[in-house]
Amino acid sequence: MKHIAILDYGSQYTHLISRAVRELEVLAKIYPSDTPAGELGDAAGIILSGGPQAVYAENAILVDPEIFNLGKPVLGICYGHQLMSHMLGGKVQAAESLEGGEFGLAKINVTGDSPIFKDITDGSTVWMSHGDTVVKLPEGFGVIAKTGDCPIAAMANEEKKFYGFQFHPEVVHSEEGHKMIANFVLNICQAEKNWRINDLLDDLVKKIKDQVKDKKVFILVSGGIDSTVAFVLLTRALGNEKVKGLYVDTGFMRKNETEEVIKGFREAGMDNLETVDAGKTFYGRLVDKFEPEEKRGVIGETFIDVKDEIAAKLKLDSGDWLLGQGTIYPDTITSGGTKNAEKIKTHHNRVDRVKKLVEAGLVIEPLIDFYKDEVRKIGALLGLPEDQLKRHPFPGPGLAVRCLCARQGLNGNDVKELNEKAGKLLSEIAPDMSCKALAIKSVGVQGDQRTYAHPLVVLTKELPSGREDWDRLDEIAATVTNKIRGLNRVMLLLNPEKPKSDEFNYPAKDLYLTPERIEILREMDDIVHNILREEKIYDDIWECPVVLIPVLDKAGRESIVIRPLNSRDVMTLRFYRMEKRVLKKITQAILATGKVSYVFYDLTNKPPATLEWE
Repeated sequence: MKHIAILDYGSQYTHLISRAVRELEVLAKIYPSDTPAGELGDAAGIILSGGPQAVYAENAILVDPEIFNLGKPVLGICYGHQLMSHMLGGKVQAAESLEGGEFGLAKINVTGDSPIFKDITDGSTVWMSHGDTVVKLPEGFGVIAKTGDCPIAAMANEEKKFYGFQFHPEVVHSEEGHKMIANFVLNICQAEKNWRINDLLDDLVKKIKDQVKDKKVFILVSGGIDSTVAFVLLTRALGNEKVKGLYVDTGFMRKNETEEVIKGFREAGMDNLETVDAGKTFYGRLVDKFEPEEKRGVIGETFIDVKDEIAAKLKLDSGDWLLGQGTIYPDTITSGGTKNAEKIKTHHNRVDRVKKLVEAGLVIEPLIDFYKDEVRKIGALLGLPEDQLKRHPFPGPGLAVRCLCARQGLNGNDVKELNEKAGKLLSEIAPDMSCKALAIKSVGVQGDQRTYAHPLVVLTKELPSGREDWDRLDEIAATVTNKIRGLNRVMLLLNPEKPKSDEFNYPAKDLYLTPERIEILREMDDIVHNILREEKIYDDIWECPVVLIPVLDKAGRESIVIRPLNSRDVMTLRFYRMEKRVLKKITQAILATGKVSYVFYDLTNKPPATLEWE
């Protein structure tokens, strides 16, 4: 069947390309990067994805050069753009205009009248995420778009219908990106419409039955949207007798979460659910763990141990049962789950024991190819209630990955050089503000690669009160993280009375996951989300992580970070701009508990920061 072939070079966004094509009702298939040209004969066009590598590196991942002789249209995106240039005689090198590359929003100046930019506005906003750039065009190519920092933001050989974009048109923040993809797929490739979302459910049910055959499924259910939809989908396909769900209360759930989850499933007639309180087990195994990757690994392993223990009590023969999981595509791509992808962080569904079960064919993950918004659509097709589908996502490890741990010995001297660089930069771009780099670190993603770097706190005289203020802070955060290596987040201090920058303190003893720390975080999380509902903005926000960080005042009280954000697929996101009145209301409610020192607001998009701090 005619389709668009996507060669995967490990980009965090590869499946976004596939989904953008499917939304045009055109079949899209993802292939490994080393697929021979001869296997792409049915393709109407070819897209080369982005990726974390450098095309000029000794071990660079290339493409079968015969692909350029098939007579088919080709679109290269980011790494694919650089790869096309490199293999056809152009030149690529590390970006020089910015330290570390270009990450975030940019505006393109469209030159000429290329059909791929038909009806595209000059000055259209696009999403950049790259550390290398094309500096010399291949023969027969011309520049069709540029940005202030990228002279060759897009190139084309119109005769051969070869196109290259340095930016990512597939992400939601490229405001006309999907129109560009439509121009390529429907106009240039002239692909036929042959795929419909309404056909999806029947295909999923058939796929589940074909994989399970005469076995049964034991699925871990967290109460989040992914595992809930997976549980209901498996039950719909196989029946209650062949599917058993297990809800594990880890001790890291949100306030009243366990009671609400169990009640919801019971009311839906799902009597094939077992529940277990395993809080003591999880806390016991995490008692001396503080590294984010180690914490995620322990949590994932403990889930499997608890599952095995309950399976043994229920006398479920392991030979007859597969492990079911609500894993979705972003969980695998950020864990380096595709061939060329860079590992950003370990997902609890991808610890080593689970990987071995996957390799042995003992795991079923019916949502593995989908994003969160697509999972919601599947849930709607299954008849799940709207309030359940609209509920904010929540990570499987729960509050455990929103409670940063630290060893004794952190101090401000660790970031002295970063403070000097940030202070100098801020004096140039925002002289009315001051800043402070913190000694703690969080996970980020820049150029499809993982970073583990420091956050910068910005102190202002007044809280933002409108779009102009928020846009300015957005630009400051992007500039800081683009220009200064070692910083991947920027936060705004919300406290009514601003402390002097040297008043941020660090723990004098080791801080691990304890019921007491989690209870403080649970209370703050509940305060924030209740106010979002009171103000009727809960549904305007994709997700709002609330994070406890070991930044203390003189009384030893820790700090809270609020991270409201908007996204379509979690592969990219933008922080939410909140009204000044609501900011004050949340800050006052948190500080009124007397349990928290400082309240911060995360101003960082993705990239360069991930959704979660760990």
